[in-house]
Amino acid sequence: MPALRDLLPHLDALAPLSAAAEWDNVGLLAGDPAADVSRVLVTIDLTREVLAEAIAQECGLVVVYHPPLFRPVTRLAAGHVVFDAIRANVAVFSPHTALDAAAGGTNDVLADAVGMIDRAPLDRFEPKADAFKLVVFVPAAAVDTVSRAMFEAGAGRIGAYSACSFRSSGTGTFFGEEGANPSVGVAGRVETVDEMRVETVVPIARAADVVAAMRAAHPYEEPAFDLVRVAPPPSRVGMGRIGAIERTSRRAVIDRVKRALGADHVLVAGPLDGDASRVAVLAGSGAEHCRAARAAGADVYVTGELRHHDALAAGAMTVVCALHSVSERVAMAPFAERLRARVPGLDVAVSTVDRDPFRIV
Repeated sequence: MPALRDLLPHLDALAPLSAAAEWDNVGLLAGDPAADVSRVLVTIDLTREVLAEAIAQECGLVVVYHPPLFRPVTRLAAGHVVFDAIRANVAVFSPHTALDAAAGGTNDVLADAVGMIDRAPLDRFEPKADAFKLVVFVPAAAVDTVSRAMFEAGAGRIGAYSACSFRSSGTGTFFGEEGANPSVGVAGRVETVDEMRVETVVPIARAADVVAAMRAAHPYEEPAFDLVRVAPPPSRVGMGRIGAIERTSRRAVIDRVKRALGADHVLVAGPLDGDASRVAVLAGSGAEHCRAARAAGADVYVTGELRHHDALAAGAMTVVCALHSVSERVAMAPFAERLRARVPGLDVAVSTVDRDPFRIV
């Protein structure tokens, strides 16, 4: 049975948190990383009904797409769904826009639903840095002790791998001035020491703990080390997708969306007639990217919801609004399946009571 901390790298691999929007609140929102998790429930929203389902199924973790803690919280008391989850020993993790941007995530599933052949992000961006590289110089006899202390404090994780580092040998020099108490050699003269250069990655949030652990384990009075912010590599991730489909009618695209999303009705703005060979999609709230879809030459733009004036400004582009979470929910089952594949033996279920808060009556 894996611990929650062992699942976090797998969740990050499916929805890299570094790709989330700056304004978003993603990642582990509540829970004990040391707690065991044998069953996971995947849902769009953490409602009381969903939490009751998670408790009844003895789920140690709920992966909830929309973060139930979004804006700063000043009070968390009984009656708040996250408080009740904590009291029931149910951890809460939210991928939200990280899953939107990720390859195979929310927007790729929506692009598959419309039959998109080739695709690119509708709004490309580079992920923000989320790690430091820690470089420390250690006498060879102490390298395993210092490395182990850093790893235990949170350093050295890359994807599903832990205890990651690189070591190279060299010669260190120092001159201990008056008042110094070197553990190697003596003060008052230049000393040379055979040392190992140890490099490892450190999450920004764990940097202070890792440096403290390194200092405590290091035999030197004043260990030499560098802490360098790591620039993320160029990436093709971004929000939404734009790409070609086999030429068909706009009505056929609308019908395809309804079938894929299990929607009896969708809202449509713009022309119903005419052909479509280029489609843009953006799950959830699509107002911010409506102009980008039109500028990219989309014949049809599929999203969850749109403001009145954005729909008016769509011009000759057909806009299909499926309701906010209806456009996102289709991605939950594929996400659950991918998590199962990454962690064999982990029981991952998709909520059966989660649903859009709006109904057409």
